[in-house]
Formats: sequence, structure tokens, C-alpha cells
Amino acid sequence: MENIKSKKIALITGATSGIGEATAKKLASKFSLILCGRRQEKLTVLSKSLSNLTTVKTLTFDVRDKDDVAAKFKELEGKWKNIDILINNAGNAHGMDFIHEGDIEDWDMMIDTNVKGLLYVSKEVLKIMVKNNRGHIINIGSIAGKEVYPKGNIYCASKFAVDAISQGMRIDLNKHNIKVSQINPGLVETNFSMVRFKDDKERSKAVYKDVNPLVSEDIANVIDYVISSPENVNISDITVLSKSQASSTVINRG
Repeated sequence: MENIKSKKIALITGATSGIGEATAKKLASKFSLILCGRRQEKLTVLSKSLSNLTTVKTLTFDVRDKDDVAAKFKELEGKWKNIDILINNAGNAHGMDFIHEGDIEDWDMMIDTNVKGLLYVSKEVLKIMVKNNRGHIINIGSIAGKEVYPKGNIYCASKFAVDAISQGMRIDLNKHNIKVSQINPGLVETNFSMVRFKDDKERSKAVYKDVNPLVSEDIANVIDYVISSPENVNISDITVLSKSQASSTVINRG
């Protein structure tokens, strides 16, 4: 097995489930990995499962806690400090209500995680990338960051913010030789809907009823493709839909 000295380092947030976990498994044969999440026990299980393929380090924190994020990055030593790729995957949707009926705690959760959390992690990693004059940031956006749908209001707003942040990063980091890409999935069958609907299994099942949606591995494959592009190629913005989906609201359930 190659050691950390001969592999580039990729850091993945939200690595304990869904797209983050699938991406960790996809990239394990190519990169040393820093896997981040809120649940140490799940990070430990994933780390052990990949240990025969690569070197893995885990960081346990909630992206919403800027002080904890900063403290955990200070724990990185030696070669682990030289992060080459950041995959900002951590994110969530909470609730799906008309805006005048929305829960402020849901709003705070989405903005704190999807927007501020992404910024807190990026800030720490960019200290490294700017110093090294190299790197690649991949922000996981959403089709909800491209078009607004009924009852999507604040979730869409948070993902529109990711779109704007990605564009701003690309402009500001251009002179520092840092690529910035954004991947915007459509309907992906993960635990996303269970979180959004607060463990309501019936509402969650209805989202995917009579549809052949994307799965986490589909997005992991796209991430791998973006990373594997030639050095002079930056795939800046890509939206990925299942064949069944034409837009946020047009879905073939036949």
C-alpha cells in the first residue's frame, strides 16, 4: 500500500453517510483521506474498512461550530497539513414548509450547515492551499441552488448561496492556482429525505416513489471524474440528474 508521502490528500466533510461515504470509498485507492463528520463511531468503522486501501485520518466536528472546526484543523500534523483536495459535502435540508409557516430552527440549521459550515471548513483549508499555491475545492451544491421550487425557500436559498460562494472562490483563488468546482445533484436516494422530514418514513418514501433516482455512488463517480480531469481543466459547474428528472418539479413517475 502506498503511504501518505506518495499520495495526494483529500478531505471529505459529511463522510459518514450518503454521498460522503460513497466518495470516500471511491477515492480510497487514489488518495490518502481525511474523513470528517459528527459521529466518531461511524468514522472509525469507515476508516477501518478503507485501511487496506489507503491511509486514513479522521476529524470529528460539527461544521456549524467554527471554534471546533479551527481546533480540529490545528491537530493536523506533518504531511496531513498539505491537503490537496477539499470536498465540501456536509449539508442538509430540514423541513419543507411554506415560508410563512417555516420553523426558524430549521432555517438556522440549513444556513449554519450549508453556508456557514462550508465557509468555516474552507477557511481552514484555504490557509494551506494558498500557502502551497495549489489545490482543488469541490462544493456539493444542488439543483435547488439553480431553481426554486414550492416549499423549498430557505433550503434553496442556502444552496443558491453555495453557488455564489463557488463562483466567488473561483474568481478570488484564480491567481493562487486553485481549482474550484461545483457539483449539483438532483434527486439522490440517501437519508436526505429522512432528515428533511424528521424521520417520517412515509413522506420520505413518497419522494422516491415510482422513480429511478440517482444513488450516492453516481455522485461519487462524478466527483472522481472532476478530480481526475487534466491539470489544465477545471470542470467549474455541473448539474447531475437521473433520466427520470427534468427539473426540480418535473419528474417522470411512470
